[in-house]
Amino acid sequence: MRPAPRPHLRPRTRTRIRIGDRTRTRSRRTATVLAAVLALLLTGCARDDDRRRADGTIELRFHSLAWQKESVDATRALVREWNARNPRVQVRYVQGSWDSVHDQLLTSFEGGEAPDIVHDAADDLADFAHGGHLADLRGLLPARLTADIPAASWETTTFGEGVYGVPFLQEPRVIIANRTVLKASGVRIPTPDRPWSWPEFRRVARALTAFLGEGRYAVAWPLREPVSVTLNLGLSAGGRLFHREPGGKTRIRFTDADAIVPDTINAQVVHDRTAARATLGGGGFDALPGFFGGRYAMVPLGFSYRQQIAQQAPEGFDWMVLPPPAGPAGSLQGVSPQTLSIAAATPFKKEAARFIDFLLRPPNMVRLARGDWMLPTGTRALAHPSLRTAEHGWATGAALARHLRTAPAPSVRGYPEWKDKVATPSYQEFYSGAIDREELERRLVKDGNLVLARYQR
Repeated sequence: MRPAPRPHLRPRTRTRIRIGDRTRTRSRRTATVLAAVLALLLTGCARDDDRRRADGTIELRFHSLAWQKESVDATRALVREWNARNPRVQVRYVQGSWDSVHDQLLTSFEGGEAPDIVHDAADDLADFAHGGHLADLRGLLPARLTADIPAASWETTTFGEGVYGVPFLQEPRVIIANRTVLKASGVRIPTPDRPWSWPEFRRVARALTAFLGEGRYAVAWPLREPVSVTLNLGLSAGGRLFHREPGGKTRIRFTDADAIVPDTINAQVVHDRTAARATLGGGGFDALPGFFGGRYAMVPLGFSYRQQIAQQAPEGFDWMVLPPPAGPAGSLQGVSPQTLSIAAATPFKKEAARFIDFLLRPPNMVRLARGDWMLPTGTRALAHPSLRTAEHGWATGAALARHLRTAPAPSVRGYPEWKDKVATPSYQEFYSGAIDREELERRLVKDGNLVLARYQR
């Protein structure tokens, strides 16, 4: 998953991104400028078409999207360790950015300047895989790595018959709550084994709002990027929205199951007045001052936001990590893991696969996960004691890992356009009360299927 925008740490307008949600928006207006910058960056380290030195040493370019200091430090340290152990295959670390990563990578692929090893997110791979820019990893990866990552994670990077990325970090959505307020209010505190249902979550929000008093709310929903939040949490209610029909085409259908999550949010904001309308247009970071100040008791966020909370919460502020509500399908939720891929054009696919295997050995995967405050996909790494501690809610996140599934839409051609042009404004207007559910359904389905149809002719 990609990171959500975090001021002073990571400027990120999701093109996934997060791990996330770590959200992602494509900025077409700045794509040309950003692409040119990236081209200059990559050209500076890639003009030697062969990149095999006179002594036979191979140079691999690793385009990394690590952004937090701990994550960058861990990734750079692992590159140095690889280079020290593998003098004949050297890796050059190239720092990338989650901002408009799709456009940046597309320009590098089409311009013949693609890095050998590509860091991205699963929901951004479909176009690159179908466009022939990424190598099919079947037969390149060792059995150790393929067996260690669960099948549900591999599904996020499988398109058609090929596998085009190694999913290695994932980010469930959780609820960050003010422990002091929840305990004082007397509401039932959920656990991963006994989460709230969506109706119970609505009842709890009413009780908390009444307990807090006028001008305060049980929930702050930061929904500047509402689509991935809605669809991924909707899996717990049995929602899918995207349905593959005979012949392979995908159609959008909006069922009662798809309505459970959006109806709950709409009700909390518009009818119950238990969720703050003011937070709808902001990102997760924007809601934290009000959370710290006692204006909101709970904030649904991506798991990695715990880092900012741990670092920035006022002294004595007691917070906890809760599982999200569960629906008829249980605690399922969709994720779009961060991925490592190999460029189809590189002549060094085997060497690149060896580096990925090294980077994702269980102890190294733990280092990367802790650096990004996310969960590893590997079962051995996930079992590490440091990821099972109650401190900072690590154990709650680890308990949710078994419920993570492929996000509903990453393999759908045309999804980015549908998300940006149809779904985002529609959900935003519905959550604010500007349109009703009938109009939301009409836009998502009628307008949405027109968009998808252009990609499936």
